[in-house]
Amino acid sequence: MSRIEAKKPPLFTSEPLSKDAVSQSLSVLNGVLKSCYGPAGRLKQLHNGVGGYVCTTSQSLAILHHLSVSHPVLRVLTASVQNHISRFSDCGLFTAILCCNLVENFKSLNVGACTVIKISKHLLSLCMDYLKSEACGCRVSMDFSSVGTLLCLVRSILTSKPACMLNKTEVDHLTMLILKAFMFTVPCDVEMNAVLGKCIIVPVKGRRVADSTVLPGLLIETLEIPLAKQLTIKRTCSNVIKVALFCVSLSGDCFDSEEGTVTVHHGISLEMSELNQLLNLGKQLVNDGVGLVVCQKVIHPSLKQYLKENHVMAVDRVGLSPMEPLSQMTGSKPIASVCLLSPSSYGSLKDVRLESVASKHFLHLIPNHTAVCSLVLCNRNETAWDELKRACETAEHVLQLTVKEPLALLGGGCTETHLASYIRHKSYSLSSSSLEDVDCSRTQYQLVADGFCRSLESVACSLNHNDGEILTDTVYGHCWFVPSGFPSDSNWSDLVSDCGCRIRGKTENLKWRLLQGQFGSPVIQGCPKEPSEKVADFLTLDCYSAKCSGLQVAVETASLILDLFCIIEDQN
Repeated sequence: MSRIEAKKPPLFTSEPLSKDAVSQSLSVLNGVLKSCYGPAGRLKQLHNGVGGYVCTTSQSLAILHHLSVSHPVLRVLTASVQNHISRFSDCGLFTAILCCNLVENFKSLNVGACTVIKISKHLLSLCMDYLKSEACGCRVSMDFSSVGTLLCLVRSILTSKPACMLNKTEVDHLTMLILKAFMFTVPCDVEMNAVLGKCIIVPVKGRRVADSTVLPGLLIETLEIPLAKQLTIKRTCSNVIKVALFCVSLSGDCFDSEEGTVTVHHGISLEMSELNQLLNLGKQLVNDGVGLVVCQKVIHPSLKQYLKENHVMAVDRVGLSPMEPLSQMTGSKPIASVCLLSPSSYGSLKDVRLESVASKHFLHLIPNHTAVCSLVLCNRNETAWDELKRACETAEHVLQLTVKEPLALLGGGCTETHLASYIRHKSYSLSSSSLEDVDCSRTQYQLVADGFCRSLESVACSLNHNDGEILTDTVYGHCWFVPSGFPSDSNWSDLVSDCGCRIRGKTENLKWRLLQGQFGSPVIQGCPKEPSEKVADFLTLDCYSAKCSGLQVAVETASLILDLFCIIEDQN
């Protein structure tokens, strides 16, 4: 059959970064992301061209998921950032903005792309070595014997998501709940291969944030059991409840005529045969002392009635998502057959209760050893709840990463400006042997290093959405914000209060410079490695693992984009 339309040749685009359309698209994407950055970031409403669901957010996870980009260069950038988010959950906007800044600054230099890539790789290694060293002035040790810095870390995540629409009291309440929920998931008995438990978020929309709570164990919403009714559940001699967990349907419709041919002898009822098989299963469960049967799918009403008469509670239609935490919490193995039932598949619970939380009724499964907990999350409307859920999941993941690497970086733009000051200082004092290793001149190195530093400082500047001035001090290299509306000849020391991360105050005699991408003075002195108790409750912190990864991803992706010589697109 002949083609209706002639096959088109592939489209070749050489040196894509030299094209105005690419530069403009990159600038627009950078502007969109910058406007969302930080606690004062502007919200974005995203929806497709024909209507449908509208997402209101300022989070990179939601923005990049709903944002449609067509150019291959932008797709490379967004794919890299999305991969970073899937691994670390945090610092997505930081990564994307820094990558855009690096590409824009590097391509404006009169230096070959190959040389820029080699120098930026060396600058990245300097940053990573510094961030990993004990002498790092923008790193904070996380003390798990005290909750102060952990609360700061969680609070910083929540306050950076304005679409959650939280006031200070609500932020403090949720910060405590998230940290409490995380502590529930940490196993009491530390082993070589210890595994963190799970926190299940239970949605309650249209209620006050203050109604949110966290409970050990698992909550399963129930409509069948009246709240006032007392539960009578069979227990073992050791006063625990034996649990059987089924991932197969117990509805009696195991055979599907579409799956093959079933031969039934005359006088035999297939339905009765299946029901008898289910009742025999119920008898074995009763004889084995099971007190609670949980089924992912449907339980036949007759089997439910039989189990109820024998003081065995039956809960069905729980769905797939609770199955893993149920298995982890009870120690039971999901049973996938109604014919083969092994007592070794059973687990146990400490207790089962009925709970009323906010406007919903739940069956509360309480484990012997807490490894699973339920965070009942409330917010005023669906949009704010969706954003808050993402923020809580990010906070939980960040705490898990912090357990592996108990460090944090100073937030509020201070890590970016401090790193920029450090790199400027290192670029001026770089040895001749290092320049030979990189194979570049000192002028080329300093040009690229300045573009690198201006890119970092531009990320810090993105936190300011009110047209005020942004300063950095020449001692610690921290970021300071001056409110808008003051004359340019004002004394800056009278206008600033605390630096972006709040570890430094204006009580010290500091010198300032504007963050305008100029060559600045090097850092003279580093910050203390640990904050004092006086300021520990007010710090703005970023996840160490996520930000280090974001820095690497941004530089490596920018290098990849700069190295693009030709794009080949299929037009068919």
